[in-house]
Amino acid sequence: MLRLALLRPDSEDTEWLWPVPPSVALNQLIHPLEREIHKRREQASSLADAFEPFMTITTPAPTADHSITVLDGFTAINAALDRAMDECTEELLAIQPGSGRTPEVLEEGLRRVAPLIERKVRMRTLYQHTARHHSATIGYVERVGPHGLEVRTLEEIVDRLILVDRKVAFVPARSDRRVALELRHEGLVSYLVGVFEQFWLLGTDWAEEVHYQAEHHGITGVQRSIAKLLVEGHVDEAIARRLGMNVRTCRSHIAKLAASLGSGSRAQLGYLIAKSGILEQDA
Repeated sequence: MLRLALLRPDSEDTEWLWPVPPSVALNQLIHPLEREIHKRREQASSLADAFEPFMTITTPAPTADHSITVLDGFTAINAALDRAMDECTEELLAIQPGSGRTPEVLEEGLRRVAPLIERKVRMRTLYQHTARHHSATIGYVERVGPHGLEVRTLEEIVDRLILVDRKVAFVPARSDRRVALELRHEGLVSYLVGVFEQFWLLGTDWAEEVHYQAEHHGITGVQRSIAKLLVEGHVDEAIARRLGMNVRTCRSHIAKLAASLGSGSRAQLGYLIAKSGILEQDA
């Protein structure tokens, strides 16, 4: 009864409660609510006035053109690659980093490019220089090369990239390559084709001999490349990936570089690299 305001305390004796007419009690309860409702209506009207100039601006409806598709897992990635290869009629461009793909992966590659060979599709692939010493890669090039495959190598290249007919591109979306992106956006694909062409111009043809940087005070060209990446702050795993070698080989080169410069610690090595001037030598 007190909560509904149907009883009120006596003004002189609080132990007594006096009844309140229901109509009065109801008015006392409703009046604050009406004030709140009025206040909210004024706020709503104010917001409507503020947004009125923007109401003529329309947002285009999202399109379902699938210009960027996330491929989660090797099964989805391989299925998308197979579909793209089935559609390929003119050109296949690929950047394949690393110290060499496994024979199983290369056999899968042979299966995938067989129809392209029959359709006389032009194929160009970029590897790192280290792939020249990988038996499975050598075998792959020997088998596909006579059928239109052109191969060049570089000391450093970007991460994996596959371009099909300059219409669709595949790039990794995670470091373990278990997630990839299928790109069909014309602008993005055109940009990636430009990246490939720039690296292609800098590459050395597979049939030509690679001219490594000359030694400088006992430091090889590969070690100089490692030194450059060390100074830039890259860790061993990133350096190995960039140069297409395993981490053990990379650390062996770092140890030889440290010995040549007389470094006793990793921190000192960076200082000695900068002081030695080896990064200022022409390639």
